[in-house]
Amino acid sequence: MPSTDSSFSPEADSSSPASLRPSDVAAIEQDWNRRHLDADAPRPAFRVWRYARPAIVLGVSQRSRLMHTRARAGDRLDVLVRDSGGGAVLTWPGFVSLSVALPHGHPGAASRVHESYRWLGEIHLQALAMVGVGARLVAPEQLRATVTERRASDVGWACFGSLAPWEVVSGDGRKLAGFAQKRGRHGVLLVAGTLVTPPDWPLLARTLGESPEDAATLGRQTVCASEIAGRPVDPAAFAGQLSARVRDALTVPSGDSGRRFA
Repeated sequence: MPSTDSSFSPEADSSSPASLRPSDVAAIEQDWNRRHLDADAPRPAFRVWRYARPAIVLGVSQRSRLMHTRARAGDRLDVLVRDSGGGAVLTWPGFVSLSVALPHGHPGAASRVHESYRWLGEIHLQALAMVGVGARLVAPEQLRATVTERRASDVGWACFGSLAPWEVVSGDGRKLAGFAQKRGRHGVLLVAGTLVTPPDWPLLARTLGESPEDAATLGRQTVCASEIAGRPVDPAAFAGQLSARVRDALTVPSGDSGRRFA
């Protein structure tokens, strides 16, 4: 049976470093991610994350930007670096993240890197539908057909500035949920983030020293769940639905026809 958690409550997590405050969810998340790739960590395991305060999480390849980004952020928000790839992510109370740690050979950790995202995308669609949000997945062939157009408009420094196979988009193709992963010696970490309420892209761009034009491009190329629904969507409600869907995917017997792994 997998080690499963519902939406994160830092007060209840005795394994988190004592120096971290309950408001430091982004830091606690990164610590959880690192620990669950250790040799003796329980896998499968997952946790859904919600945030009390804004933070910026840089991709591992952006570590060289950490000092200058922290200087621009000041006391307004925390700036961290994660161990997985991709661009910078802005977290805030309207952003919901997911971490899934799997052993090598697990059906959800496909040997073809982007195939691991397919089941992850499907459970996000299910959770979104349960809170009244319609969306779809980006198939690899769709990305191949638009590669030239996308390269001209991608915002490479931001996680939500480009698309990967099986990520979640609105009907008109705007990005709603993004995925990343890290493959370690002992297991595979899959991470996902969903825009439930409107993001502050100008804040992210300013803090990284990027242009207002990039922030405007992010605004055009992304969409939050609340905008699709035409009403406010409760991040806690979506987090609960996502947790239930992940738990189901990781615990359905392998012979069950309802299993969502590719």
